[in-house]
Amino acid sequence: MSSEQSAPGASPRAPRPGTQKSSGAVTKKGERAAKEKPATVLPPVGEEEPKSPEEYQCSGVLETDFAELCRRWGYTDFPKVVNRPRPHPPFVPSASLSEKATLDDPRLSGSCSLNSLESKYVFFQPTIQVELEQEDSKSVKEIYIRGWKVEERILGVFSKCLPPLTQLQAINLWKVGLTDKTLTTFIELLPLCSSTLRKVSLEGNPLPEQSYHKLMALDSTIAHLSLRNNNIDDRGAQLLGQALSTLHSCNRTLVSLNLGFNHIGDEGAGYIADGLRLNRSLLWLSLAHNRIQDKGALKLAEVLRAFELTHTEVVERRRLLLEKGTQERSRSPSSSRHGDSKTDREKSQMVGISNSALVDKTDKTQTMKTPKGLGKKKEKSWELAKKEEKSGSGQSPTQGTPKKEDATKAGKGKVTIPEQKPSRAKGIKIGSREKRSILLESELVVEATEVVNPLLEPVEHRDGKVFMPGNKVLLHLNLIRNRITEVGLEGFLATVQYQMQFSKAKSASKGPVGLLWLSLAKNCFAPQCPAYTIIQELMLPRDPIKAKLSEDEAMAFFP
Repeated sequence: MSSEQSAPGASPRAPRPGTQKSSGAVTKKGERAAKEKPATVLPPVGEEEPKSPEEYQCSGVLETDFAELCRRWGYTDFPKVVNRPRPHPPFVPSASLSEKATLDDPRLSGSCSLNSLESKYVFFQPTIQVELEQEDSKSVKEIYIRGWKVEERILGVFSKCLPPLTQLQAINLWKVGLTDKTLTTFIELLPLCSSTLRKVSLEGNPLPEQSYHKLMALDSTIAHLSLRNNNIDDRGAQLLGQALSTLHSCNRTLVSLNLGFNHIGDEGAGYIADGLRLNRSLLWLSLAHNRIQDKGALKLAEVLRAFELTHTEVVERRRLLLEKGTQERSRSPSSSRHGDSKTDREKSQMVGISNSALVDKTDKTQTMKTPKGLGKKKEKSWELAKKEEKSGSGQSPTQGTPKKEDATKAGKGKVTIPEQKPSRAKGIKIGSREKRSILLESELVVEATEVVNPLLEPVEHRDGKVFMPGNKVLLHLNLIRNRITEVGLEGFLATVQYQMQFSKAKSASKGPVGLLWLSLAKNCFAPQCPAYTIIQELMLPRDPIKAKLSEDEAMAFFP
């Protein structure tokens, strides 16, 4: 019985291990399912962010925006944004520090060597150096990129993260492997940036097509441009000179241009000089370390003093004068519509007045005794006034100042008389009051035309030729380390002497004064050359920095 009872008692216990196995299998499958479900759901959610860089809203912090956009563009290794290192002041160790250094010499040597290796390795890594305003991460003032190639995708990242930088003032690219295509992309990026961006430096980026002139387009807002060490030759200088000014266009925003360390020769210097003929915005020009000889130096010196206008420039000047006259007449339609009728009526009135005046004069001479001298003076003044009424006033032989009476004759093909104010002229006035008004009108026209077009500046007529006073706006010219001899020095000596006389003649009036700083050192002439010595003596009082230093030295010696 005991065996029979044990057999059926053992049967219900047998399935327990089986049930444990089945329950264990169920729990393992549940755990696997629970582990596999997140793995299948999470990757799509995580992959959505890098695929949409356009949807990213920049925060204005360049470090975070650039890193996030690079990740979304698919970059795994990208440059980091760091603060630009500043040179440290010289450190003078004290005696106590030197004693401590000698005690811990082995440890310090090991740590210094490790730090130096790490610093050298970090130095060669691509970085984007920035200068901040008041240590604020959102106030990036300047950007420096040096020594690594800037691809078109990186420029796409910049087009997204640079516009929010509201205080960006300068971008410096040094040896970044630019091409003509990437330069075009970079130029398209500039209008998207803040309006405070006025300085661009592209150095060590030679281009096959030398398309640097695109940075100086008419719609460009760049004020300071540096193009050093780009292998720019005479062909590139020709494009840059045409970007400075032509007969029909002129760059009005560029203030400084650095073309140092290039391959510009005499021909290229001539093209730059042609660009300076009608440019009135460039104040600072550097052509240092080029290949300019006497021919190019003489062309540069020629445009800085009075030079003769070419035939095409004279024709363009006449066209501009006529166009200016028609514009002024269109601004005053009442005077232009009724100008002829008014002049006719005024002439008839003048004739009637003259007849009555003559009758009265004859009667008075019969009844009253007047002095003979006074009567002669009246007759002479009347004859002069009548001649002025018939013939009109002409252009002065020296400067060609416009006259006011020519408003009625501008439509008859007269070329030398469109610079007038017909809206102010209510007829033909005679006497000294008219002469004073003519002088005031000419002064106002000169001030206005200096801003509009250099061809409308006052000119001089000599021997049937038209001469402009030259470019007096350029203040700084650097020609260090070229190939200029004493022949080229004579041209600059004549220019400096002319500008000195011009500035003395117009010392009371406001306006450009000419060169304040001229550097011709380390060329193909001796430092003791007489022409070079005279140039230095003449330029010394004009240089504001040297003049200030000499005044400070004098005050130090004679307090």
